[in-house]
Amino acid sequence: MALNWPTFFKRLGSSVIFVAVMLTGLLWNEWSFLGLIALIGMLCLRDYFRLVQKVDKESYWPKWLSVAVQLSALAIICLFSNKVNELLPPYGRIVFMLLPILPALLLLSSVLSKNNSLFPLLQAAGGLLYITLPMLLLLNIHTYDVVLPIAVILMIWCNDTMAYLVGSFIGKHQFSPISPNKTWEGVVGGAVLTIAGAGVYGYYSETYRFIDWMSLALCVTVAGTLGDLMESKLKRMADIKDSGTLMPGHGGALDRFDSLLVAAPFAFVYSYYFMR
Repeated sequence: MALNWPTFFKRLGSSVIFVAVMLTGLLWNEWSFLGLIALIGMLCLRDYFRLVQKVDKESYWPKWLSVAVQLSALAIICLFSNKVNELLPPYGRIVFMLLPILPALLLLSSVLSKNNSLFPLLQAAGGLLYITLPMLLLLNIHTYDVVLPIAVILMIWCNDTMAYLVGSFIGKHQFSPISPNKTWEGVVGGAVLTIAGAGVYGYYSETYRFIDWMSLALCVTVAGTLGDLMESKLKRMADIKDSGTLMPGHGGALDRFDSLLVAAPFAFVYSYYFMR
């Protein structure tokens, strides 16, 4: 099959911009990392609400719901940031603590006034747990070691890339009907190569043991694969191919960070108890 050059260059261009933004946020300073985390969280929430509204078409959805929850998530992330707290006076922290509560109260009153279900409220809370909580955990990891969140993201990229390559060459057995393109060979091959790469890096690393790096990679690869399947299931329920159109040729933010959202809590638990 001939290569579609316009599509190729479109995907390449969006990939270059994506990598540049990610590297800037990860490597520049604490403020850039905070900005990156906040941006990922808000964009993923936008895609998340686009999906759940298509899944639950019968419930009443206020037009301002997505924006309100995104602003609440932004306030929560800023509230848990050491850099922001250093600048805020005491009353400023109180304001940030109240910001997430107000949209929830407004949404609750709006839903009850329409005599409709509470599903939008529950789904809004689910979005904060699914998306905002992992972002907060990554922010926490970054406070005691800037290398670890970068390593987690690199492990996810490595796992996705290796799984795709191995599956393309030798994949024969379907991994799950939720994601027909995934194969057992690709999933196992991606995990093994990612764990092996983490072990090689850990062998020469002076900060942690190589077994810790391999264990962290195991947590990330397994949880990341589950995160990808979770988002694929949500898209199937919504009957859409991509969660958004943020990256031409690649889909939305939720498509890019679905693995990270589930891998981050597992990475946090392991790194907090075994790698601090």
